[in-house]
Amino acid sequence: MSTQKVTVWDIRTWRTYKRLLGYTKRFRTAGIIAIIGMIIDPACLSLFTNLLQPLIDNLFIARDPHTIFWMPIWIIGIFAVRGIASYCTDYGIAYVGRNVVQAIRIDVFAAYLRLPSTFFAKEPSGQQISRITYTSEQVAAASSDSLKVAVTESLTVVGLLTVMLYQSAYLAMALLVLVPCVVVIVTVISRRYRKISKRIQGNMGTVTSAVEEAVAANREVRIYGGQAYEGARFHEIADRQRRLNLKVSATSAASSATIQTVGAMALAVLVFLGTRPGVIETITPGVFTAVLTAMGGMLPSLKRLAGIQSNLQKGVSAAEDLFAIIDEPPEVDHGTEEFGRTRGDIRFENVRLVYERNAHVALRGVDLVCAPGTVTALVGRSGSGKSSLVSLLPRFYEPTEGRILIDGRDYAQYTLASLRRQIAWVGQHVVLFDDTVAANIAYGEMAGASEAEIVAAAQAANAMEFIERLPEGLNTRIGQGGNSLSGGQRQRLAIARAILKNAPVLVLDEATSALDTESERLIQDALTRLMRDRTTLVIAHRLSTIEHADQIAVMEQGRIIELGTHRELLDMGGQYAALHRMQFHEQAAAG
Repeated sequence: MSTQKVTVWDIRTWRTYKRLLGYTKRFRTAGIIAIIGMIIDPACLSLFTNLLQPLIDNLFIARDPHTIFWMPIWIIGIFAVRGIASYCTDYGIAYVGRNVVQAIRIDVFAAYLRLPSTFFAKEPSGQQISRITYTSEQVAAASSDSLKVAVTESLTVVGLLTVMLYQSAYLAMALLVLVPCVVVIVTVISRRYRKISKRIQGNMGTVTSAVEEAVAANREVRIYGGQAYEGARFHEIADRQRRLNLKVSATSAASSATIQTVGAMALAVLVFLGTRPGVIETITPGVFTAVLTAMGGMLPSLKRLAGIQSNLQKGVSAAEDLFAIIDEPPEVDHGTEEFGRTRGDIRFENVRLVYERNAHVALRGVDLVCAPGTVTALVGRSGSGKSSLVSLLPRFYEPTEGRILIDGRDYAQYTLASLRRQIAWVGQHVVLFDDTVAANIAYGEMAGASEAEIVAAAQAANAMEFIERLPEGLNTRIGQGGNSLSGGQRQRLAIARAILKNAPVLVLDEATSALDTESERLIQDALTRLMRDRTTLVIAHRLSTIEHADQIAVMEQGRIIELGTHRELLDMGGQYAALHRMQFHEQAAAG
C-alpha cells in the first residue's frame, strides 16, 4: 500500500513538474543560454580539478618549465570562462523564473475572473489572495532555482566522477560507500518534504485570511475590544507556520549532516585505499590530490542536490494547488443566442434554488411576473430569499427547478455576456476600485465612453456637485474601495455607473438607510431618474421607499406569501401590514 502510494505521488509529481516546465518553453532563448552556462560551469571546475595532477607532479616535483609558464594562464582562462558561464546561468534562470511566476499569476487571476460565484462562496478570500502572492512565488523555486541546482550540481558530480575514474579507477571505488547512502537519504527526505509542504501551503492561506479580516474590521476590533482575541488567534496561526518551517529546516539540516558524515567516511576509505602496500608506490601525489579534491568537491554538490528536495517539493505542491484552480471549470454558459435589447418582461415560474455548498433551500417555488417598465419591490425578513431571487437574474446561480423567462423565452438560451448587458446593479455594499472617478463610472465595457457621457451620467446621479470639488475632478483617484469618499458619495458613483450603462433591467439593493437625510434625498432623486422606463427589482429594507412601487412581493422562507400594491397589502392586514406598523412605530419613537 505504501509503495503504491509513493508511486502515485511520484507519477503525479512528474506530471506536475512536466506541466510546470511547459511554461518555460515561452522563454526558450534565455533558458538555452542558462543551460549552456550550466554545462560550462561544472566542466570548468572538473577541468581545473584534473589540472591538479600536472600542477603538483610537473610544477612542484618535476619543475617542468612548460608547465610553469602555461599553468597560471590556464587557471585564469578556466575561471574567466567559468565566471561568464555562471553569470549567464544565474541571470538566465532568474529571467525564466520571474516570467514563469508572472505567467502563472496571470493564468490564476484569469481563472478567478471566469469562475462561478459558487467557488468564491466556499473558500476564504485570504486563501485566494495567498495563491497570487505566496503560493506562486514557491513555483519559481521548482521551475528555475531547483532546475539550476539539479543540472549544475549533477553535471558537477558527473564531471568530478570522470576525473576520479580518469586519474585512478582504483581510488574511485571509495564512491561505493557514498552513492547508495545519498540515494537513500534523498528518497526519504523527498517524501517528508512533500508532506510538510502541503501543510505549509494551506496554513499560509489561513495566515492571509486572519490578517485580511483583522485589517478590514479594524474599527469593530477596536470598538468591541477584540485586540487581545485577534492577537492570540494570529499568534496561534503564525506559531503553526513557524513550526512547519522549522520542520523543513530540521529535515534539511539532518540530510546535510548525514551526507557530510557519509562523505567523511568515503574520504577515509579513499585514504585507506591509497595507502595500501603496493598501491602507495604507484600513485603520485598529483593523482592522489586530484582524486581527493574531486571527492571533496562532490560532497557540497551532493548536499545541494539533497537540499533541493525542499524547494522542489514546495514548488510542486504550490504548482498543484495553482493548476487545480486553473483547471477549475468556468461558469457554465450553455447559451447560444445573443441578446439584443430586452423589453424588460421578466417571469419567474415555479423557481426553486438549493445551494450546493450546504444544501440550503433558498427558494421554494417562486412565481412572479414583472411587466416591462414597472417597479417590483421585494420585502421580507433577513434570509427570506430576496437576494437569492435577484441573484438568479444575471445567472450568478442557476435555478435548481423551474425557469426564468425574459420576453417570453427561457433566459438560459442567451449567452451570459449578452444577458448581463441587459442588467444594471446598484448594491447596498457599493463596490468601487482604486482608480479615478471617471474610470469607476465608465467601468468595464463602458470604458470607451466620452467625458461628456460620463459627466451627464454623474449629473443625473447628483454626483457632479461633489466631483467638481475634488482636487482633479473626474481624474481624482478615490483609493481602495473609494475610501476617500463618504458613503453617500460612493453610492452616487454607483448610480452614475448604472445610468451610463443604460440597461433595460435594473436591480437595486436598498442602500439609503445608513445615510444622512441630505444624501438620502439626493440618492432617491437620482434613483427616480434611473428607474424611469426600466423594469426594476428593488430589495427594500425601509418600506417608506417603495410605497409607489407597481407591485410589492412579501417573501418568507423562500416563498412569496403576499403580492400587491402598497395600499392593497395594507388593506389585507397581513405580514406587510405588520412590518409597516412596526417600522412606523420605530420611526415615530425615533422622532
